[in-house]
Amino acid sequence: FLHGAGYSAMCGHAVLALGRFALDYGLVAAPSRPETAVRLRCPCGPVTAFVPWDGRCSGNPVRFHSVPAFAAATDLAIDVPGHGMVVVDIGYGGTFYAFLSAEQLGLDVCSSKTRDLVSAASAVTEAVKKQFKLHHPESEDLAFLYGTILTDGKDAFTEEPTTNICVFADEQVDRSPTGSGVTARIALQYHKGLIQLNQTRTFRSSTTGSLFTGKAVQATKFGKYNAVVVEVSGEAFYTGTATFTVEEEDPLKYGFFFK
Repeated sequence: FLHGAGYSAMCGHAVLALGRFALDYGLVAAPSRPETAVRLRCPCGPVTAFVPWDGRCSGNPVRFHSVPAFAAATDLAIDVPGHGMVVVDIGYGGTFYAFLSAEQLGLDVCSSKTRDLVSAASAVTEAVKKQFKLHHPESEDLAFLYGTILTDGKDAFTEEPTTNICVFADEQVDRSPTGSGVTARIALQYHKGLIQLNQTRTFRSSTTGSLFTGKAVQATKFGKYNAVVVEVSGEAFYTGTATFTVEEEDPLKYGFFFK
């Protein structure tokens, strides 16, 4: 899962896309109709995608079942330079995110400038990293904060979509509602008693308006944490194919980075 600052432990939208790719390019020996399970071993652990299959090609929507997701911390007071004290939740959905309403930072996730949202979210990420130590039940390599997700504050269950923006890695903004973020947010809402098993919520990206749905489908344990398996559903589309070539004489064959 490649991004501008390296690689991620989990990417939900990529899982949706990989599920379709695996079927369309013959990586699954005997796909079944009307839906085929595609099991992927992600850096965070095994994830299963469920992909529509009509006998010729894959379709949408695709859904996946997450690794166990849990609330790492709730109502955590964090001092954010330039913003003062804020209260965040930290959830794990294949990677760790800090969550808080944009309102706490004097912003609106739907109407504020993206640059302002990115700057504020990045400040929260850096503050949490300095003030709270994360722990992963199986691998300390996964015990890092991937980013901050600013929300509209609508955490209680409702049929209406809830909107968020995910700022991750080196100030990148997700074009989708963020599959691993939806997973972590569902885990937090379940932990707080705001939703029940199999209650479906809809999540909207504030940047593009694209939608995912998510629901907790199974309660489980993950180390010391009470956890849930979350089902996330959304759409993935082909945009093109590419072939990359490396010539030994190329002095920039390992790539370069402009910022």
